[in-house]
Amino acid sequence: MSVLLHISDTHFGTEQGPVVAALRALARERRPDLIVLSGDVTQRATERQFALARSTMNELAAGIPLLVLPGNHDIPLYNLAMRAVRPYARYLQAFGPRLEPVLESNDFLVIGVNTTRRERHTNGVVSPGQIEAVCQRLAQAGPRQLRVVVTHQPAAVLRASDEHDRLRGADAALQAWSAAGADLVLGGHIHLPYVVQLQEQSPPTPRPMWCVQAGTALSHRVRWGTSNSVNLIHWHPPSVGGPRSCRVERCDYDAEAGVFLSASDQVLALA
Repeated sequence: MSVLLHISDTHFGTEQGPVVAALRALARERRPDLIVLSGDVTQRATERQFALARSTMNELAAGIPLLVLPGNHDIPLYNLAMRAVRPYARYLQAFGPRLEPVLESNDFLVIGVNTTRRERHTNGVVSPGQIEAVCQRLAQAGPRQLRVVVTHQPAAVLRASDEHDRLRGADAALQAWSAAGADLVLGGHIHLPYVVQLQEQSPPTPRPMWCVQAGTALSHRVRWGTSNSVNLIHWHPPSVGGPRSCRVERCDYDAEAGVFLSASDQVLALA
C-alpha cells in the first residue's frame, strides 16, 4: 500500500502553530510516500512567507518526494512591478525550478498544472496547450501507477455559489484527461474538502475519474464551518486485469485534542 498526502492552501503568514505541529505529527505517524501541496502556499507571496513555507515543508517532507504548485496567492498582489515582470520569482526561488512539476514512482504518476495567471487575481485557467501536454504525459503512465493531475482551482464544484471559482477550461480538460487515463484531479482554492465522481457530472467524463478537493491545511482562514483538513490517498496497485480502486481518507484538525483525526473514508472505483 502506498500513500499520498494531499495538502492545500497552507497560506503561510496565516498559519497556526498548533496545526502545523499536528500536521508534522500526522506525517510522522502515517509516513506518506509522497506529499502534494496544491497551491496558495503563502498568504501574500512575501520573501519571509516563502522562506517559512520552504523550511516547514522541508521538515514535513524530510526526504519524502514533494510536489508543490503555485496558487493565486503566490503571485505578489501589491508589488505591481514584480507581478507584471517576475510574478513567480519568489515561488521559484523557494520551490523551483519548474512551475509544472511532475512526480513519478512505481505506484504514482502526479502531474502538476499551473492554472494561475499574472493578469488574474483569483480565477484560474487551463489552456489547450496545457491540456494536451498532460495527455501526452498520461500516455506514458505504467499499469501500476495511480494517475493524478493537480491544479489549484477546483475542476468541479458541488455548490452553485462556487461556480465562479471553478477552473476556466475545466470541461475540455476533464474530457481529455479522462480519455487519456487520469484517475484523480486534486485541487484546493475554496477551502472546502469534498470528492466528486466526474463521470456523474455534466458533461460526464468518458471514464470513471474523481475530483478530490482539500480544505486549508494550516491557515486560520477556514470557511463554511469546516476545520483545517488534509487528504490521505491510499493506493494498492491491482493484480493484472484486476479491478482498480483507491481510498481517500480525510483527516480534520481537532482543536481540543490538538491532532488531525480521520473524519471520512471513501473508496473510489476506477477504470
